[in-house]
Amino acid sequence: MNWFIEVLKKYAVFSGRARRQEYWMFTLISSLIYVALYLLGLVLDSQAPQLLLSVALFLPSLAVSVRRLHDTGKSGWWVLIGLVPCVGFIFMIIFMATEGQRDANQYGPDPKAYPVQP
Repeated sequence: MNWFIEVLKKYAVFSGRARRQEYWMFTLISSLIYVALYLLGLVLDSQAPQLLLSVALFLPSLAVSVRRLHDTGKSGWWVLIGLVPCVGFIFMIIFMATEGQRDANQYGPDPKAYPVQP
């Protein structure tokens, strides 16, 4: 849960780097919350809960995706490849699962060089 909160604290920070764990934990927790709100929406017969979550998490998820791409040494503009049907999704999964560069790159120091958060 700490990873999710850390991403929310960096609400629209597109600079720097994000570890794989930060990206995937944010994705996992936001997906679980989305499923819970989807079920709540079924009970309430409304799509408002999922819509509110999608709007609220749009910038943080975009920002953590850009920082994740920075960790692999790619420009944040590569996030646009996700808009390409089918192929873009596959490329984004590969980019997000790729290990980051070990040393500092043009986007900042290696986030693994710092102590791991609980």
